[in-house]
Amino acid sequence: MSTDTLQPTDTAATNRPALTAKGAATRLRIIQAAAARIRARGAAGTSIDDVRADAKVSASQLYHYFSDKKELVRAVVAHEAAVAVAEQQPHLDSLDSIESLRTWRDAIVAQARDRASHGWSPLGSLASELIDTDPDARAGLVEGFGLWLTPVENGLEAMRAAGALRDDADSRSLAVGLLAALQGGLLISRLHEQTAPLESALDAAVARVESFAPRRQPGEPSRQPLAPAVRRTPASPARASGAAPAGAAPAGAAPADAPRTPMRPRRPLAR
Repeated sequence: MSTDTLQPTDTAATNRPALTAKGAATRLRIIQAAAARIRARGAAGTSIDDVRADAKVSASQLYHYFSDKKELVRAVVAHEAAVAVAEQQPHLDSLDSIESLRTWRDAIVAQARDRASHGWSPLGSLASELIDTDPDARAGLVEGFGLWLTPVENGLEAMRAAGALRDDADSRSLAVGLLAALQGGLLISRLHEQTAPLESALDAAVARVESFAPRRQPGEPSRQPLAPAVRRTPASPARASGAAPAGAAPAGAAPADAPRTPMRPRRPLAR
């Protein structure tokens, strides 16, 4: 999903005339400047003047695209959601097995580690800040998280259809659990400034999904039985060269399986 073609979801923006290519680029530049400020200072700590200066636009330009700060913040919510999903799109598009789920988990952890210095979860931070102070932003946040939830749910449903998960696996519930583990793990990782909490949360969520993998029937082998092993001993140098082995009976002697003279019993040890 390209953020260059990000479309606004708020009513005020959609009622405006269609933007030219130059206008769309200017609008996106304003949103990106606002997103960077909000990541660093939060929505409450970001002013319109800060954004205008960072985006290098005049006040009239900014208000041409956004009627007020709330509309700009809602555009940032949509932008951050699109960016988050775009970063993970290759993995989200290929969720079709437990192994692919683990690969996605590893990508999330690596991504969190790389961006620790500039925000663990911009969308999660926005949600925690705006959910109680900006009711209009709630719909945008729900839609943003839905961009993550839908492909994860679709992947789990594909796994169930292919027999990788049992029929009683609830794809929606498992997808919500994975997303909750992701966001909760990011929050605690941000608190401790390490990815260990995120890894533990995701591992638990993936294990929950894996618990719905079909179980083998009693007596069903876990793999094809191996053929009986043949014990082999290395040939001696003499045998390899074609020579008679050491100690072999000379020509004309009794065969090797002829009865042998019983061994004389050993004398008891002197006491």
